[in-house]
Amino acid sequence: MKVNAIQNTDGVEQQKMIPEVRQKEDFSSYLPTTASMEEIFTEASKIYNVPKNLIKAIAKAESDFNPNATSRAGAQGVMQLMPGTARELGVTDSYDPYQNIMGGTKYISQMLEKYNGNISLALAAYNAGSNNVEKYGGIPPFEETQNYVVKVTRYMNEGVEVPGTSYSINAAGVPQSGAPVQKKEESYYQNILEQLFSYEDYLEFIDMYTKIQDTQKEALKEEQEKQESDTKDSYYAYQELKYSPVVMNLLG
Repeated sequence: MKVNAIQNTDGVEQQKMIPEVRQKEDFSSYLPTTASMEEIFTEASKIYNVPKNLIKAIAKAESDFNPNATSRAGAQGVMQLMPGTARELGVTDSYDPYQNIMGGTKYISQMLEKYNGNISLALAAYNAGSNNVEKYGGIPPFEETQNYVVKVTRYMNEGVEVPGTSYSINAAGVPQSGAPVQKKEESYYQNILEQLFSYEDYLEFIDMYTKIQDTQKEALKEEQEKQESDTKDSYYAYQELKYSPVVMNLLG
């Protein structure tokens, strides 16, 4: 299934694609307010120009709209963001429904853009990672991922009902009632690598490093075999020379 120009299918006005300057935004900068989850989905859909039915379908499949959900792998919140991915997306609190939905919508919008609006490939990347999509040239042959794509697509087409609970959107780190701003310097150096490199970058590095190691081992092995061969050839040549009649006569 493919979305042309990533259009909104539920009547939300089309917006221009987010400018590059928004890619590193921090959702903690949003002002405190309250909103229902439906309203949050609507706003996320407008901001990132992603069909609201698609966002809601992902949230339904990922956590059944549970803001406190945590998977065995460590994915968190409504749209089940991994901690490293959440930080890259600007999410400071994955259990905050507003930040989580905004971050998840931002991520799926990036996948839709990467795969030219192909929803199936975007969903496969959301579930299994874009590296696996590229590795297998399409939806990976993982039963979980294949079932996930089918499930989310069905939810999107049939529509899902969102709980009517309203949530307080409190900006993390923003002073409220005299509360101090949390200093980011304390964790800056600790998280610097995670900010610069994604989990997919890490996997690519490990793959590259392994190939380099294998290449070096193979080269070393060939060099050792060559040295052993040269040593044997030299020894046999010496033996032949040592016992040759000409040499024996000369020595005699």
